[in-house]
Amino acid sequence: MSEQITEKGGISVQTEHIFPIIKKWLYSEKEIFLREIVSNACDAVTKLKRLGSLGQVSGIEDSFKILVKADKEAKTITVSDNGIGMTEEELKKYICQIALSGALDFIQKYEGESEDAAKNGIIGHFGLGFYSSFMVSDRVDIITRSYTGAPALKWSCNDAGEYEITPDYDKPERGTDVVMHIAEDEEEYLEDGKLLEILHRYCAFMPVEIYFEGEKKPEPEEKQDGEEAKEAEEKEAKEPEAPKPINDTHPLWQKNPSDCTEQEYLDFYHKVFGDYRDPLFYIHLNADYPLNFRGILYFPRINHEYESLEGQVKLYYNQVFVADNIKEVIPEYLLMLKGVLDCPELPLNVSRSYLQNSGYVAKISAHITKKVADKLISLFSTEREKYEKLWTDLKTFVEYACLRDRKFYDRVKNYVLLPLTDGAFMTTEEYLEDAKAVHENVVYYASDKVAQAQYIAMFHAQGIKVVLLDKLIDAQFISTVEGDRGIKFYRVDADIAGALKGEGEEYSSEALTALFKKVSGNEKLGVSYQNLKDAAIPAILNISEQSRRFEDMMRMYAMGNGEDAPSMPQEATLVLNANSPLIRKLGEKAENGSEDAEKTAKQVYTLALLAQRQLTAEELRAFLSDSYGMLEKQME
Repeated sequence: MSEQITEKGGISVQTEHIFPIIKKWLYSEKEIFLREIVSNACDAVTKLKRLGSLGQVSGIEDSFKILVKADKEAKTITVSDNGIGMTEEELKKYICQIALSGALDFIQKYEGESEDAAKNGIIGHFGLGFYSSFMVSDRVDIITRSYTGAPALKWSCNDAGEYEITPDYDKPERGTDVVMHIAEDEEEYLEDGKLLEILHRYCAFMPVEIYFEGEKKPEPEEKQDGEEAKEAEEKEAKEPEAPKPINDTHPLWQKNPSDCTEQEYLDFYHKVFGDYRDPLFYIHLNADYPLNFRGILYFPRINHEYESLEGQVKLYYNQVFVADNIKEVIPEYLLMLKGVLDCPELPLNVSRSYLQNSGYVAKISAHITKKVADKLISLFSTEREKYEKLWTDLKTFVEYACLRDRKFYDRVKNYVLLPLTDGAFMTTEEYLEDAKAVHENVVYYASDKVAQAQYIAMFHAQGIKVVLLDKLIDAQFISTVEGDRGIKFYRVDADIAGALKGEGEEYSSEALTALFKKVSGNEKLGVSYQNLKDAAIPAILNISEQSRRFEDMMRMYAMGNGEDAPSMPQEATLVLNANSPLIRKLGEKAENGSEDAEKTAKQVYTLALLAQRQLTAEELRAFLSDSYGMLEKQME
């Protein structure tokens, strides 16, 4: 048998084939090209600063800056920096070879380990950012002069990957100019508004001052006479205002929390998110080893229970904007928050827009969740009054988060407030402790203060506090609490509390029971007799908590699927008050077969129904008609 030989080799890529791919598919959005070129300029400045701090270079001025300039006539966008620059050898190595990162080479040479990139603010990583310029350009020029004093040179390359280098080029200043000759079908990027929009989105917090010089120039003022002309001349004679950078090089999240004022947090929130309302409160995150990330999370004010889904958490990588609301970093139930996170060690893909799977990312997510829970606990423990004032806005967020994450629920469950119908707040534990003398392991609640006013008044009269749970999410949340604590939540129209029951002889009437089933139109209606303390109330209608919750669940399911809510049979019980004189007299008339008994029973039943829920159109029509008839009879 002939001996087999294993052949080894390396994959080669032809430039004319890779450039079309770069132009179309390198990044998810074309506008990212400007972020990448400006990021490279930032790295050039950062490298030079680092060399200065290491004593590798001296005599470097501190006024570092980046200039982005658009020339609509020449159809160019130029990004200039006064950073480290490149020698001819470096240019050939890092620019003429795709995916060879000069940033990583620099880190390995001067810092020892590539993981230190995050600590020193180096943005570059993949060695591909520069080539994003070809997504909008048909030719790109690099004019560069190294800090070493080596001669300047010009590198020019077309979109087919063919380049030429011109040595000894005329550039007296240190640094690099990247001149992008914009392709005909990409001229929208020459507009001032478009460029500023991209810069504000991606570069608003980069660590080097960025200036923009566009095509639009200030329009000359109209000629003025007299005093106005004199004032204008004096104004022109003064020193012109120095241009201002478009970015904030020291964003608030990079500072120590102890050095930040309340007003700074509020101003930052209004500026970044354009929300005129103040946030409820904020959390300044400052994690070092082993996570190394910083940020600020804000709790926005919520006008209704769905608005919270419109949050916005901006993710940054060494002060460079990456994306909004990356779910791997921010748990889905926290996306309702607003804030910024700067995570310089995130395992991003080439476009820095999507995360690679990583245990590190999971740890960040868990850390953020814990900090949010800690903040809620801290507010409850140290600023209870403020916490209660904020609870109306926080309630939906906290309940939703508890439903989505059991660990979060376990952390905050003892600090979740129950709003009472009288405006006060209590925790579940406080409510149960307070109610021990009257009832145990049951929380009574109302879902509508107006519709259930009679029931609430009955409970209040006996010293029983009533919780107000009037949001759809409440039903799901209390089910979780019931399962965890082994207690029960009953709506006020679902159960007769022991404290509402009084003393008296037992009473029942088969004739009266049959009469109420007849006037209700429901032969399956449950009728019971109880001695209630409030003799003025002849009857109340109770709806089984279990059947009503099932109906609510089916209604929510139907709404989610765009369907009409199904009509579900409810287990209803009409409780007749044996201590009510009206019920006793009505019972006598029912036993005697009185003609008036049916009309009175119908009126009593409809009033009980009205106290429990809104009447249907037909029920209301019949009730009004019967009421008017009874009034006419009284006038006879």
